[in-house]
Amino acid sequence: MKMLNQLLAATSIVLCLAACTSAPKADSVRPYPFKTCLVTDNALGSMGDPITRIYEGREVKFCCAPCVAEFEANPAVFLSKLKD
Repeated sequence: MKMLNQLLAATSIVLCLAACTSAPKADSVRPYPFKTCLVTDNALGSMGDPITRIYEGREVKFCCAPCVAEFEANPAVFLSKLKD
């Protein structure tokens, strides 16, 4: 039982460290430049609370969940709208 507790504790520590190192740092994420959905150009907030995702170090905002799905099906098309 003692070994099981130690194994669980070690696993928890490893998972916490992995989560901390893989999450993008807030200051390294490029902010979303528009007040409209990247997919439909609808005003953010027009369909309820906007949905924010981080994609390859860039913040991307959507007006609704179907727009997230459409973006994820072909992100290159929509990311081309963002000027670096």
